[in-house]
Amino acid sequence: MDGGLIAVAVRAEHDRAVLAGLLGRDPVLHAYQLGDLDDFFWPYTSWFRRDDQVVLLYHGVELPTLLAFTAPDRVAGLAGLLAEAAPVLPARMWAHLSPGLEAVVSRWFVVSEAAAHHRMVLTDPGRLAAVPAVGEPLGPADAAELSGLYAVAYPGNWFDARMLETGQYVGVRERGRLVAVAGVHVFSPRWRVAALGNVTTHPDVRGRGLGAGVVAALCARLRASVDHVTLNVRADNAAAVRLYERLGFSRVAGFTECALTSAAAAG
Repeated sequence: MDGGLIAVAVRAEHDRAVLAGLLGRDPVLHAYQLGDLDDFFWPYTSWFRRDDQVVLLYHGVELPTLLAFTAPDRVAGLAGLLAEAAPVLPARMWAHLSPGLEAVVSRWFVVSEAAAHHRMVLTDPGRLAAVPAVGEPLGPADAAELSGLYAVAYPGNWFDARMLETGQYVGVRERGRLVAVAGVHVFSPRWRVAALGNVTTHPDVRGRGLGAGVVAALCARLRASVDHVTLNVRADNAAAVRLYERLGFSRVAGFTECALTSAAAAG
């Protein structure tokens, strides 16, 4: 395994128009991959393709992340693509896998830290009007303060400070201190998709509706430039699932998030 470089035997796809056409057949399921077609993320991506199935390896974070999503009746096809790609995948990575694919990758990788997740999408934006929107836009100048909030309130975050350049982070300050935030993992006006992420509230002010308020404010901003506002949430986080459903989101797909380590590296 060579850190994500594409071997000759594996077909790599470098045409964004082709990838957009394939992924755009289900823009909600593939929202993160569509967003990664943007110039902002594209240099950090490697794409594997077999017929009309696509897998993405994103290596713009400390631990490369494999995204492999497909419809339930098409798992076998994507399993074949993963089998072809396995020899050139990194020895250690994170993965988001449609149901049924965890067993496939376990032929070559030790699977750990597995957790069931929901993909949700905003289907009833009218519900947002019932939640008072709060917060102000955050930008690159707020990176240090935001990192401080995450260290206290959300230490297991997936925050990439570069995303502040999108202008799609909203925060609430009280007495000059940042206490709540909602942001994005993906934002692409070109492909008309966004994925919420890094939503948190300081422990001192939880229970006051600030989390719902910043999400409502951010969704209003996002809907001006994208058609699909999505998010991922752990299936066992019942409070978060209820919150998002109250804001108009619906569960549309399940997947497993897990860590993968090659058998050789694990041994």
